[in-house]
Amino acid sequence: MENKPKQQKKSLLSWIFTFAGEKKPMYWASIFFAVLCVACALAPYIIIADIVRKLLDGVRDWNVYLLEAGITAAFWVGNAFFHMISTTLSHVATFNLLANIRKKLCDKLARVPLGSVLDMPSGTLKNILIERIDSMETTLAHILPEWTSNLLLPVVMFIYLFHLDARMGFASLITLPIGLIASCFMMRNMTERFQNAIDKTKILNDTAVEYINGIEVIKAFGKSKSSYEKFVVAAKEGSDCYVEWMRDCIWPFTIAFVIAPSTLLSVLPIGGYFFLNGTLSAVDFITIIILSMSVIQPLLVVYSYHDDIAKAGVIFGEVGGILYMPELERPEKDIKTPKDNSIVLKDVRFSYKKDSKKSHTDSILLTQNQEKNTSKGNCVAIPNPCGNEILHGINLSLHSCSYTALVGPSGSGKSTIARLIASLWDVDSGSIEIGGVNIKNLSLEEYNRRVAYVSQDNFLFDLSVRENIRLGKPEATDREVEEIAKKSGCYDFIMSLENGFDTIVGGSGTHLSGGERQRIAIARAMMKNAPIVILDEATAYTDPENEAIIQEGVAHLVKGKTLIVIAHRLSTIQDADKIVVIKDGLVDSQGTHEELLAKDGLYKDMWEAHISSKDSGEAA
Repeated sequence: MENKPKQQKKSLLSWIFTFAGEKKPMYWASIFFAVLCVACALAPYIIIADIVRKLLDGVRDWNVYLLEAGITAAFWVGNAFFHMISTTLSHVATFNLLANIRKKLCDKLARVPLGSVLDMPSGTLKNILIERIDSMETTLAHILPEWTSNLLLPVVMFIYLFHLDARMGFASLITLPIGLIASCFMMRNMTERFQNAIDKTKILNDTAVEYINGIEVIKAFGKSKSSYEKFVVAAKEGSDCYVEWMRDCIWPFTIAFVIAPSTLLSVLPIGGYFFLNGTLSAVDFITIIILSMSVIQPLLVVYSYHDDIAKAGVIFGEVGGILYMPELERPEKDIKTPKDNSIVLKDVRFSYKKDSKKSHTDSILLTQNQEKNTSKGNCVAIPNPCGNEILHGINLSLHSCSYTALVGPSGSGKSTIARLIASLWDVDSGSIEIGGVNIKNLSLEEYNRRVAYVSQDNFLFDLSVRENIRLGKPEATDREVEEIAKKSGCYDFIMSLENGFDTIVGGSGTHLSGGERQRIAIARAMMKNAPIVILDEATAYTDPENEAIIQEGVAHLVKGKTLIVIAHRLSTIQDADKIVVIKDGLVDSQGTHEELLAKDGLYKDMWEAHISSKDSGEAA
């Protein structure tokens, strides 16, 4: 499997048919009915010209005219009918295409390293997945049928005019070059202008999301004014780029779309001259006048799609940029089968990718407190802001069905080890093995079944408590969900909620406290029943009383599983089979609680500090 596929430049049609999937025939059918629509639109002009010809020839039979009028009406009805079918088919195909794009993007994001996703501001991702993709609906739904029909109609008309009189056929196109010249001025620097508009919109979205997410910190440190000013500047720059773009285009646009379709400016004087000279009959002259008015306007409609096509091309480029992101190195199917659930890290080295974008909220914190440990650092949700190597050759062996605790100072790399074992990132060098098999030889789907990971910042979907827990095992019954909640120590607090298990938790679980969200996340992980369980500060927001209940429930549920726990409260991991002390990206020491206390090392210092703070807290 190639880790970093090369993005290829594709045309708009290539992108459309790449994502159209099983609805691709609908686009072809849409084009077919669009052609019929064009035929029905062209026929009335020819019939009207024939009526004029017969009137000038002195035909007085009303039945002839009534028949031709009826046929004309039938063609107009056919035009509307085929247009309706064509656009209906193209819209159905387009909505499916947009859904396919979003599905493929979500599937892709699940296969790329977590750091690559976190490096992208949430406002940018949301803008691409929702607004930007949705903005292509009109273009994609109309481009194939309407572009085809509006291009075909003037071509057929011009051929017919040329057949009547070649001189007048060319005369009907005289205003077209004027419109094209004006359009060239309008299209100057269009790509750069549109890219600038996209960049400014991204900045506006990212600033808005950052401002909303950091509103609590901003208010706490009295930076509402300066933070709001940043948003105001982004909003103004976002609007100014569009205003300036439209201001520069208004005159060329007006000239192009007023003069170009005015074919009578050239057809009337030139045709009148030929008529007076006797080289153009009155019947042909009138017919040419009628038909010439339908030559240029459809071409302008086709041309008007140029801007939309360019925008859609840029958006597809952004979509392609995500689809061609490097993926985790994993096969589609397992190459080997692990013999057990033991975990071995061999000379593991890892560094987080540096993100050049600095959090505005964090900069406020640094300015106010000059603290070392901010909520996110200078990298978006990445522990190390500098991008230096975090792990410097970790060698670690965890037996199957064992209980291992990782401890150490903040920033030592223990959470990074947990994330690497959970396959959220790939190691820079070295290897991680499960049951004697390198995890790069296991498929993501199989690996996800083997590992349950619970972090201190857990995400809940805007669903009921029951459905959030059921995500761990989608086929679980209501009874199973309630049973796992009891065993995880969550049942009582869930039943105290307004609607019990049917309580909607809100977006990201905002209707619940941090501790309640964590407890539901633990129950969800336990419902998964994976043989390897990783708890990364999973009870950080839980009070001591409930923490004891959770630990008792988790201890019962993880029997026979390989358990890895990361904790700052050392009293919670005293009974671990092995405690691994991590310091500065290296294994400082390892052993049982008693063995580590017997040594004069970092763990003993941490334990004494923990006991001292605990005693001080109880005294207070």
